[in-house]
Amino acid sequence: MHPSIHAKNTPDKPAYIMAGSGRVVSYRELNDLSNRGAQLFRSLGLKAGDRIAILMENNAEYMAVCWAAQRSGLIYTAISTHLLPDEVGYIVSDCDALLLITSKTMGEIAVAVAEKAPALRHRLMVGGEVAGFDSFEKLRDRQPATPIADECAGVDMLYSSGTTGRPKGISVQFNANDITAMLPALQGLVKKFNFNAETVYLSPAPLYHAAPLRYNMMTMFVGGTAIIMEKFDAQRALELITQYRVTHSQWVPIMFSRMLALPETVRKSADVSSMQHAIHAAAPCPISVKEAMIAWWGPVIDEYYSSTETVGVTAITSAEWLTHKGSVGKTIVGVAHIVDEETGAELPAGETGTLYFSDGPAVSYHKAPQKNAEARNDKGWYTVGDIGYQDDEGYIYLTDRKAFMIISGGVNIYPQEAENILMSHPQVADVAVFGVPNPEFGEEVKAVVQLRDHRDASESLAQTLIEFCREHISHIKCPRSIDFMETLPRFDNGKLYKQKLKAEYAARAQRSS
Repeated sequence: MHPSIHAKNTPDKPAYIMAGSGRVVSYRELNDLSNRGAQLFRSLGLKAGDRIAILMENNAEYMAVCWAAQRSGLIYTAISTHLLPDEVGYIVSDCDALLLITSKTMGEIAVAVAEKAPALRHRLMVGGEVAGFDSFEKLRDRQPATPIADECAGVDMLYSSGTTGRPKGISVQFNANDITAMLPALQGLVKKFNFNAETVYLSPAPLYHAAPLRYNMMTMFVGGTAIIMEKFDAQRALELITQYRVTHSQWVPIMFSRMLALPETVRKSADVSSMQHAIHAAAPCPISVKEAMIAWWGPVIDEYYSSTETVGVTAITSAEWLTHKGSVGKTIVGVAHIVDEETGAELPAGETGTLYFSDGPAVSYHKAPQKNAEARNDKGWYTVGDIGYQDDEGYIYLTDRKAFMIISGGVNIYPQEAENILMSHPQVADVAVFGVPNPEFGEEVKAVVQLRDHRDASESLAQTLIEFCREHISHIKCPRSIDFMETLPRFDNGKLYKQKLKAEYAARAQRSS
């Protein structure tokens, strides 16, 4: 259960293939690269428990760097390439990184970040060099390809995407003595979705996000092969499934929508018959989108719900979902509890409250004692702020994030319900519902819609969409007004950047008051 083992048993088997360049890294090569990387880290004075930061686009060196950190006991923080220098600098400093590994592609931002992180001892660059950075490959390749003497397990410390505030570092509990041990959450997913040595896993998303990084690691733990896309493209993803006979894949719902929007001839030409588990997570998937994917690919569209914290994990297969539409499944890691925030009491089936988990892996927020306290209740149960309910069979349904709740005239409104309705309209491609200031009610419900064809935007269509929403749910839950945008702001993990939209509309309201 580790690339070092597969390097002995299946040395020539591809550990991963870069989809764009076609670069193949075998298990033998991955073992050698990660050993040399671990030797380099020790030569720089980095010891087990020290921290490094990685700022790179998807490239052939990324996974080799992560495995080098994993087998040398380092805590590694992968950082989004879409952040501004100040934002990257905050994470590099906050995670206590002693080493920054970046790429020539990210050179301009990396130089600016290095100036904002004086605690950095070392700066290395992949794919070239700029002033202030040494070549990672040149230094690594001088090292022996043998394991370091004090080999031990490292782990990622990833940061939340910052949808509700400043990103927070999330430290997870793991077994540092055994480099072959996976995180408990990954063990549950391996079992649920049958990852094994025959797995061919398509990775279409940026590696700095939790799910893509961990799913790729998971695939290589069990000896499968990962096909890593440098950048997502809907048609190219279908071509790769056909070319490599992909068995497993991991998506966010917006990727499903983009594949469904392809011309029918393109969709029909794709051979997806090899797919066993097309797994999605990270953002709510509209029921209509998931129904369309199951109709197209068959009952292989599986879902799991978790968070970067991984204190709890749920999962649901297509067969289960078709009889429990909208559910994210039953727990496979941890025990779920629905709690009334006002009384602290656990709620019975069917009642909506805050979702907590107990009996899961221990985690903590890095340098954030107040956040750690806020995330736990008096029983020690843990929440990331999601709202939902359980049915009588134990299936969990999420209704929204507590941070996105709208309070209008004293009534609590969760916008995901209206978002799901609006997404089912044939002219809607994407939607965000949130609260905006209202002098009488405190807040009112606002929707910003991305149409399939932006040229259709009009006042009459906005009113049509409002009436469409009112046909399905209570008027108070529906938007009082709708604006149109060509493209909604989303993180590339599929999550809506609602904080940005809310801030923009709050600023407008303040200027007009």
